Parts: sequence; structure tokens; C-alpha cells
Amino acid sequence: MLSSMRGFQRGARQSSGVWVQAAVRAFAASSGKIPAPPMTYISGEEMSWYTMKLIQESWVQPFIDTGKWEYYDLSCKSRDDTDDKVLHDAVASGARLGAIFKEPTVTPSAEQVKLFGLKKPRGSPNGAMRRGWNGITISRDTIHIPGIKLGFDKPVFFERHAVGGEYGAGWSNVGKGRVLTTFFPENINEKPIIIDGRAVEDATSAVVVYDNPLDNVEDLAHIFFARCLEANIVPYVVTKKTVFKWQEGFWQRMKKVFDEHYKEKYLAAGLLKTTGNDLMHLISDAATMQIIRWTGGGFGMACHNYDGDMLTDEVAQVHRSPGFITSNLIGKSADGTLIKEFEASHGTVADLWYAHQRGEETSMNPLGMVVALLGAMEHAAVLHPANKEDIFRWTGHCREAMYKAFRTGNGTRDLSGPEGLTTEQFVKYVGDELATRMASGEMPVPFVPEQVAATPSKKLRRHFENIDEAAMKAFFDRFDTDGNGSISFEEFVEMTMDLSIAPLKKEAVKVHEKKVATKSSLEGSA
Repeated sequence: MLSSMRGFQRGARQSSGVWVQAAVRAFAASSGKIPAPPMTYISGEEMSWYTMKLIQESWVQPFIDTGKWEYYDLSCKSRDDTDDKVLHDAVASGARLGAIFKEPTVTPSAEQVKLFGLKKPRGSPNGAMRRGWNGITISRDTIHIPGIKLGFDKPVFFERHAVGGEYGAGWSNVGKGRVLTTFFPENINEKPIIIDGRAVEDATSAVVVYDNPLDNVEDLAHIFFARCLEANIVPYVVTKKTVFKWQEGFWQRMKKVFDEHYKEKYLAAGLLKTTGNDLMHLISDAATMQIIRWTGGGFGMACHNYDGDMLTDEVAQVHRSPGFITSNLIGKSADGTLIKEFEASHGTVADLWYAHQRGEETSMNPLGMVVALLGAMEHAAVLHPANKEDIFRWTGHCREAMYKAFRTGNGTRDLSGPEGLTTEQFVKYVGDELATRMASGEMPVPFVPEQVAATPSKKLRRHFENIDEAAMKAFFDRFDTDGNGSISFEEFVEMTMDLSIAPLKKEAVKVHEKKVATKSSLEGSA
């Protein structure tokens, strides 16, 4: 039935192709393209680049005038040809415009340097971006498609401190000897401070030095607590300060901002009922376990750089894959305006790119990249609000058209199964749906799933007073052989067999029915 429905839908799309194109032309003729505010667009490579190219051609260009966008190609070849000037130009553009969309990029391995014919291996561009945009936090949130069950039922927010920790570490492999770590104050008249001194006794040791900057933690706290409050979810702060004593400062600053600016608001919203009416600290080990358990969602966590990287990978696995997680870098300009860079949390999807190059069908899910593009466009419209309503109308229709595709079985194969659409078919389906929506002239209306009415407890029925609960408990305990308060499958099998209600195999059912028929025949002739 589902296959037949998909066949009908695809046939309808093909037969209405002329109408869809007419709708696009009518929109352009009646209102012209919507002028998009300035934004930095950073392109990458491989399958994510190819898919976004199709989306630009089919979803963006028919409706949006992108003349004020500044494009930068951060492919390996482009960075190599320009000796990374293109990266520095992209960072300068992002700092100036304040709204950035970035496609996934490749950080080449030694093998790829040879394969691509590069002069040298270029490092990840992320460090330059975080420095150039005064990075505060990397916000990673779950993406939800109304009407489709993924992993977490409600949103999960993460704030990962964008600076410090292992990612900015200095290190060296050394032999036996001694290591002295010394801090020299900026004021040369002040006395140096010895941070650590130790003997190194192994033949080879890796000595590592890094710091955790704390000056921008207050900004991170405001971003995190404001976002959680607006989304009506419970905030937690995660560290391992019981062992790593230097992490205490992160917690103290987060708690101070919360107590001074947000605690009363959270109490009024009823969001601290499960945390003792206060901001709760979680040890990172405990956070690892809770992420698996709290599949209902509705929580947020703020943490150090490395912990945030690891824990959000876990969130992505619970919520199906990294394709359903956002990754937004938030920084700050000199005048206090927030700089926001939006990207997907997955990579370039090289396996699909190689399949595409071999001429094979692919089914690339662009959800994370599109959500990032829409976020960047909306932030640009907030910074330059002249066409904000029109931009939000397009982003809203685009989002709803994409979500509808997944709900109706016209999604990519990671969600819609083998009958799902190819990369190109999906882009066309959403493009056609978007054209129809934009031609209507209406504002987007978010899809709201039907709420299933809760079944009243059987304890509320009038005959419940005659039920012997003590006897029922004894009956339950009889089969709960390990006394853990639940019945396992093995215990369930024992129970159904004991009550003679275990389902029989088909052959056994036929034998049983034959016996019943024979018995009835004999009783009828007696």
C-alpha cells in the first residue's frame, strides 16, 4: 500500500511539473526574488558540496536574491592554491557580516595530500574561525521532525566551550628528565609562578600543556541559560571537577550567572522541580549515563571543550546519527554583537561521494546542512531586518516542505527505507513542494502532530474496588522469579504456559482444531 502511494505521489509530481515551474515563474514575476541580507557562505567538497549545489539551484535561487552573499571555497585545492588566503578572507568576512553558513570541509590526511596533489597538509579551519570570531560556545542541539520519532522526544541542548582544553595543547615527546611548567606574568616586574615540576622516568613520555580560558564563560552562561529557558528545558552544568580541580572555576562562574540572572525565572517556570530547585552539577561520568537514560529529552548541558565534543557524539548516536544534530559556533564582535556560524555536525560523506563518482545511486540526507543554512539566513535577517518577514516566510516554508517529505515517505533512505528517494529525487520533491507553498502567498504553518488521548487508568473504573490487589501482587511475584519488579521474556513465557494461554505454532493450531472438530462431531452423534 505504501509503495503504491509513493508511486502515485511520484506520478503526480511528474505530471504537475509544468504547473510547478509555472508557479515559480508566477512568484518571480509577481514579487521578484527576496533580497537576502549579507551573509558569508563557505563551501566545502565531496557529497555535502554536491548536495548543497543542487539545493541552491532548486530551492534557493528561484526565490532568493543572494547578491549580497560572500562566497568562499574552502576545498583542499582552493586552500592550497591560495596558500590559505581564502581561509583568512572567509574569517574576515564572517567577522564583518556576523552570519555564516559553512558546508563540511576536508582536513586532508597524508594520503589525501598525495591524492589531491597538494603542496602541504592544511590543518582544520575550525581553530582559525574560533579565534577570528572570538568563539564562545559551540551550540549542538537535536533536530526534530514533527510527526517522526527519532531518538529524544524533546529537544536536547548542548553548549561546548569553544576555546581551551586539549584542542589548543602544546606537546612534545621527551625522554628521561625533569619538566618544569612556569607562568610568566604579563608584567615583567611580577614574580614568575611555577605551575608544576615533575620527574619524567620513562624512556619516552608525551608532555602536554594547555589552559582553560575563563573570561568568556559568563557569555557562555548567558547564551546557555537564555536558550534553555526559552525552550522550557532543564539546564545542567557538566565537569569532572572532583578530580580535575582546575575545572572548579567553570562551575563557579556558571553558577554565579545563574543565581544572579536566571534562578528566579527558572523557578517561576517550574523547571527546577527535578533538580532540588537549583542548578545541578553533573560529573561527566554521570552525564554519560544520563544521556542514554533520559530519552524523553527536555534537558541541556554546558561543559568544557573536550567533554562537549565527546558527549555530543553520544547524543548524536541516541538521536539516530550526527545528521540530526546542529553545530553552531557563537562568537562576539568588538561591539558586543553575536557572530553566529551554522553548519551540520557531520562530515563530507565521502563514501556516498565515491559512489556518486562511480555513477551509482545515492541517497544523501541534507537535513543538518539545510537546518544550518536556514539558521544562518534567519540570523542574517535579524542583523539586517529590512526583509526579515519575507526571509522567515521562505525559511519557514522550506523547513516545512522538507519535513513533509520525510513524514509522507518521500524522504531519503536513512529514514524512509529502501523505497526512499535518491539524492536528486529528494531535492526535486522538496523543491516542487516549496514552489507550491511560496506561490500560495501564505505564511508557513508548522505541522502539529495529532495528540493521542491518554487512556484513563483502569483503577478509575467502578469495579476496581472489588479487585484483590494483594492477590494480584502475589500472582505477579510468582512469576517475577528474580524479584526485580518486572517480568522478563523468559518469565513471561513461563507465565503464559502456566496459564495455558501461550500462542501455538501454526501446525499445532491445526492439530488442535482437528481434535476440537473431532470431539464436537463425536459429541453431536452421541
